[in-house]
Amino acid sequence: MKKSSIFRLSKVLIVCVGNICRSPMAEAMLRCKVTKYPDMQIESAGLAALVGRKADATVRRLMRARDINISEHRARQLNSKLIRDADLVLVMEKNHIKITHKISPFSKGRVHLLGKWGKFEIPDPYKRHQGDFEMTLELIERGVYEWEDKV
Repeated sequence: MKKSSIFRLSKVLIVCVGNICRSPMAEAMLRCKVTKYPDMQIESAGLAALVGRKADATVRRLMRARDINISEHRARQLNSKLIRDADLVLVMEKNHIKITHKISPFSKGRVHLLGKWGKFEIPDPYKRHQGDFEMTLELIERGVYEWEDKV
């Protein structure tokens, strides 16, 4: 990955486990940051996706409160083609890096934590309390901001 603005990348893939909580939030947040770059593709997928499911209801509410509509999101399974086609893959936890590399060994160097710059992981709020979702979204916002600022 060359040292330039994230906005010069053509495709970013964001990964979590089920693709109904963290990665849809991060996908939507990053998409809001790059609106002036219409050619930038931002997608998400899950390591063990709940394929076809909408984003979690709490996630939809939190995003709607930020005037971001993710009602069209549907979970999809991560695969080697999605990884191969991405210039940058952002994951939520350190073990997601290893799993992504196992799916696509040639992805090394392109897979990073969303919280890489702040040295943090983003916990899964699935089936937890609203406060857990809010904390997760705060970390996602921080990670998106730090990637925008650093690359």
